[in-house]
Amino acid sequence: MYSSSHRIDINLLLDRIRSNRDYPKVGMVLTHLGVVRGTSRNGEAVSGIKVGVDRQKLAAIIEEQKKRSGIVDILVEVREGMLSVGDDVMAIVVAGDIRENVIQVLSDTLNAVKAQATTKVEYFT
Repeated sequence: MYSSSHRIDINLLLDRIRSNRDYPKVGMVLTHLGVVRGTSRNGEAVSGIKVGVDRQKLAAIIEEQKKRSGIVDILVEVREGMLSVGDDVMAIVVAGDIRENVIQVLSDTLNAVKAQATTKVEYFT
């Protein structure tokens, strides 16, 4: 069992979404929670990762994605530094009108954050 210091509190993010003045326009809230895997994509055993975040790029991605059709709010939390297997890495919450809009924006936001705003170094056992 991991302590709360190793977890991102999705419920706090959801509470922030619910407090948005435009929440009555929301028909779907979709979340993503990234966790440190015990193996790399090629199957090697991982002991942990080091994550870096460019906060300016992250903010720009969020602002750009919020402009898309039907989107009410987007929240992204990324943990930086050394993380162990099982630790939460990143949470994304997207709130919007209909699933076609929300699902696509979550996917696009996730891909942009990983490609443009974060760095990751894996450490192997």
